[in-house]
Amino acid sequence: MAQIVDTSDFRPGLKIKWEGGMWVILECSHHKMGRGGAIVRGKLRNLETGSSVDQSFKSGERFERIIFDEKPAQYQYKDGGDFVFMDMESYDQVTLSPDVLGDMVKFLIDDLEVSFDMYEGRVMGIELPNQVTMKITDTPPGFKGDTASGGGKPATTETGLVVTVPFFVENGEEIVVDTRTGEYLERAKK
Repeated sequence: MAQIVDTSDFRPGLKIKWEGGMWVILECSHHKMGRGGAIVRGKLRNLETGSSVDQSFKSGERFERIIFDEKPAQYQYKDGGDFVFMDMESYDQVTLSPDVLGDMVKFLIDDLEVSFDMYEGRVMGIELPNQVTMKITDTPPGFKGDTASGGGKPATTETGLVVTVPFFVENGEEIVVDTRTGEYLERAKK
């Protein structure tokens, strides 16, 4: 039995069937027009090709929701432009392209445990843990008095992800980053 969702259920990460393909919603916003019904604007990525589109839908349009089976996996290494994972059940290696992974590549650190999103026996993508511990490779030094403004400073992690961190964080430290928002959460506990 297929699960049916409409535009009021749209949220980032929801996977739907649309125009003969499988799509994941990256961004969405609801807009009420002066006259007539509301519309939902969204950015969607095709799970098979990796292409992205901006699309508007009428309020109340219905779609079939795609529910993936999850399978434990572990990120191993980058091979050229592709990323190699190990299936934790069969120990087979699975190679995924950056088009399939999208912005998730910024959170892939060695030996990170993830879940494969499986659909009809095929790997369609991965599911990251909510938090990842990453090492800071480059950040400007903090100076006495910087904390008065209450802001932060940019820091580049080992994967190239740029995160705003508090002024007291220094090069070489490990921090915890939220993979859903890309925001700094705390220093890693030792």
